[in-house]
Amino acid sequence: MKKVLSIFLILFPVFFLPDLRAQQPPMSKEEFRSRQQEFITRRAGLTQEEAQKFFPLYFELQDKKGKLNREAWQNMRQGKDPNTTEAEYARIVEDMIQARITNDKLDLEYVRKYKKFLSAKKIYDIQKAEMRFHRELLKSAHHGEKGRPGNKEKR
Repeated sequence: MKKVLSIFLILFPVFFLPDLRAQQPPMSKEEFRSRQQEFITRRAGLTQEEAQKFFPLYFELQDKKGKLNREAWQNMRQGKDPNTTEAEYARIVEDMIQARITNDKLDLEYVRKYKKFLSAKKIYDIQKAEMRFHRELLKSAHHGEKGRPGNKEKR
């Protein structure tokens, strides 16, 4: 009986106390973009002039892609209805593929805009930094505030 009680007392905080990380307020859009801009600027080695030209276009692209993705998710939610017909599923599937194609076309359009003031190497470095930022952001969900992107030095 003492063993059971001891195990219960040890495990009680794990199962019944709220996770402290869950109490952190979510990052605002402005904070997210600020951290992302700082991270990408540092990791890609952008000059101040390059960053001033790049980020307005970059965030414009992100807004367009965000709108497109929200619309695509709305279409996907229609498929949750148990009365969805086969024709509706076919339309949903095609709409999802079209959304990905449109996203890719937007990426290409904006890369061409970036090429007017950035080298291909800088664009590559930006894309690499962006992927790293998102990877660290996902990791931070498991490690709390200290793991948020931008808080670590370049590796």
